[in-house]
Amino acid sequence: MYLDHFGFENWPFHLTPDTEMFLGLAPHFEAIQMVNSALEMGEGLIKVTGEVGTGKTMICRLLVKHFKHNVQLVFIPNPALNGSQLRLAVAAELGLECSNEATIVDEIHKQLIQLKANNKHVVVLVDEAQALSDDALEVLRLFGNLETEQEKLLQIILLGQPELDQRLAEHHLRQFRQRITFSATLRGLTLDEGVAYINNRLVKAGGSETLFNLSQKKAIWRASSGYPRLINQIGHKALLLACSHKTPQVTNAQLYDAIHDTYDSCKPKFKSPLLWGWSE
Repeated sequence: MYLDHFGFENWPFHLTPDTEMFLGLAPHFEAIQMVNSALEMGEGLIKVTGEVGTGKTMICRLLVKHFKHNVQLVFIPNPALNGSQLRLAVAAELGLECSNEATIVDEIHKQLIQLKANNKHVVVLVDEAQALSDDALEVLRLFGNLETEQEKLLQIILLGQPELDQRLAEHHLRQFRQRITFSATLRGLTLDEGVAYINNRLVKAGGSETLFNLSQKKAIWRASSGYPRLINQIGHKALLLACSHKTPQVTNAQLYDAIHDTYDSCKPKFKSPLLWGWSE
């Protein structure tokens, strides 16, 4: 592939989130700071939403990587569960073997009290939370009621797409919505942030910022709407094309083709960087 051709040590634009590539740009840094502050203050229910490709999974991995040593993580990567299945999943993550649904909440409560006595801080992290059923949301709301006289026995972080906000706006979910004390919304990167993002990944992978010129980096940002996942897709395809043509840098024609080969990108009409012209 293009690693040897361009002298990279690692893939600069692979789609699997890599915390070593993280650059603390404002939208991601602010979301992480908000979550950490809410956890420190003992808030029960925290929400982070963002469009597809804005970096929610990266934030999820960074949060997990930097949790304090006394955090007992309950990770729910597959939220397409009904209420009963969610209770069982939480129990299993807490090391419980529960077969009686009538007593499962009591068993979870006892385990949480024991963990608190051992100075363990239980955090439930739900990825792709927009897929949670109403039944599962009600279970999470009731879990939020488990507390001592001074503090919550567990805290819940929801990471999801904007559809989660749309669902929570519904009248019948108002009780759950009112329990959310802190929220963050991820936006696309600004132009300056997008250029910094591209440069950071090129350099951290062992390559050179000059593989794309500034005009091309601006075009990648424009085509991606500032979404990191689309930036990665376009950058990866452009480098593949440059390697296949054995060029030392990415050409405008190669970048044009890479953008047009990326499904959700905004498409340029012309190959000249002075007259890209963009579809809506």
